[in-house]
Amino acid sequence: MLYVGLDDTDSKLGMCTTYLAAILAERLGRFGIEEKLLIRLNPNIKYKTRGNAALCIVLRDEDHIDEVERIVVDAVVEFARMEDENTNPGIVIHRGEIPDEVRDYALRVVRDIVEIDEAVSLAKKYGMRVHQFKIGRGVIGALASIGLDLYDHTYELIAYRMPENCGVPRYLDRDSVYAMDSATYPDTWDNVDLHNKVIVFSPHTPDPVLYGIRGNSPEVLLKAQLMLKTEPVERSIIFKTNQGTDMHLIKAGIADARNNRSYILKGRVSTVPYDIRGGHVFFEIEDEGAVIKCAAFEPTKNFRDIVRKLVPGDIVRVFGSVKDDTVNLEKLEIIELAESFKKMAPVCDVCGRRMESAGAGQGYRCRKCKTKAVAPIYEKVERDLELGLYEVPPTARRHLAKQIIRIEDPWCKMHPSR
Repeated sequence: MLYVGLDDTDSKLGMCTTYLAAILAERLGRFGIEEKLLIRLNPNIKYKTRGNAALCIVLRDEDHIDEVERIVVDAVVEFARMEDENTNPGIVIHRGEIPDEVRDYALRVVRDIVEIDEAVSLAKKYGMRVHQFKIGRGVIGALASIGLDLYDHTYELIAYRMPENCGVPRYLDRDSVYAMDSATYPDTWDNVDLHNKVIVFSPHTPDPVLYGIRGNSPEVLLKAQLMLKTEPVERSIIFKTNQGTDMHLIKAGIADARNNRSYILKGRVSTVPYDIRGGHVFFEIEDEGAVIKCAAFEPTKNFRDIVRKLVPGDIVRVFGSVKDDTVNLEKLEIIELAESFKKMAPVCDVCGRRMESAGAGQGYRCRKCKTKAVAPIYEKVERDLELGLYEVPPTARRHLAKQIIRIEDPWCKMHPSR
């Protein structure tokens, strides 16, 4: 096979590396396309534009590598937003088997932070052709897109706007989107957020993407696309991808968690959840003396209501990325509920009525009988919370986060956000 990897041709000003891949799939078609891969990398990288995607086109024709190389370089020069100082494209072209060292490297790029020099050095070690534009940061993702082992995968159909429509509001018939979602779920997902009444499969950014349908197979994606009523589509393409796989998550202990990585951490809730201005909800978990803060930010909407019901002593497992020493929650598993008690004024032994506070530090008294009590009582509260796994709604879902409906062997009760 002949592998063409590229990354970092897009910009927050416009363009999208997936669009360039779609162009290349057309221009390279005569070389026999085996696969078109969309690889999401570490979602915590500060240099990313949106979803931190790298692209790879796999060709069956190994004999025309020089011509393929020329076509790819010319396309990057033509379409990449070089005027943006943060756009630093990279191309890696490889012929033959994928070395194990490159496979290991690729998984690290999904989970960790890798520098440009390491990527360039590794690619050249195995005789790959490397092209760097400006500082060439895109080489990191380009090499990863070639090497990643998709031990789990999904598919995405991306449709692109006519060039003359870019820059004006997108048009999608809302009823057709909801009808498509209803007819194809759960084989497609995250098209709409039913609870929050939001269409989520279409971006609001200035790039050329009209919408992206994610699902289990190319066939269901094509079926879904035919049900949509939208503005004209210039072109569309189906990628095989690591989206919706949780490939970015690392199982670790709380003490081992580091910023800019993503984890699955187990611990005991050690603080009462609290809200701060803006609607964000925080709490802490601890294990073996190590403590970490967890956050359900405002965009997670109704997911925050689950978090607010936690109490100290609950045993939980949290899934998400660590930034500023805080876990940005993507999923939450409630493993064990602690007993919860409510502080109450005691009941008068004479009349049976609830006593009142006699003042700070002065205990309680019955207004009618004049009886007194020193200490409050504690009544057990029934917990309005079920054990199991919860997830943020589609409107707050990261590309790599696995949807609960994709979990084939559930180990606990599942609570899909839908």
